[in-house]
Amino acid sequence: HHEIRLAEATLKTVRVPQRRGRPRTRPKELVADKAYDSRSFRIWLRRRGIKPTIATIQRKSRKPRRGRPIRVGEGYRRRWIIERCFGWMTNYRRLVVRYDRYLYIYRAFCLIAFIIWCVNRILK
Repeated sequence: HHEIRLAEATLKTVRVPQRRGRPRTRPKELVADKAYDSRSFRIWLRRRGIKPTIATIQRKSRKPRRGRPIRVGEGYRRRWIIERCFGWMTNYRRLVVRYDRYLYIYRAFCLIAFIIWCVNRILK
């Protein structure tokens, strides 16, 4: 499936622990690339109280959108950290190609890759 179909299900599983009380289930802001540029996804994020910071796709075949233009804020400037992480993942072919049929096996290999990265950083 395309990533945007899995984005809503992924955001529903977010649990950010806090010092006291329940963990937060909604981030303040979602920073995403052009693949997530969808009006319905932006509306879904706003209904949940999440600020969407998503770059827009320049579509040549469509008319320009009416209304206030969507601006990419400060959060998008720090997106290079995530892209660097994806670059590290390319060292593990199994994670890039995704041979695994089941999601829990893929998550387990992601966790193993993160553990290996951390151990390598500690041992340097």
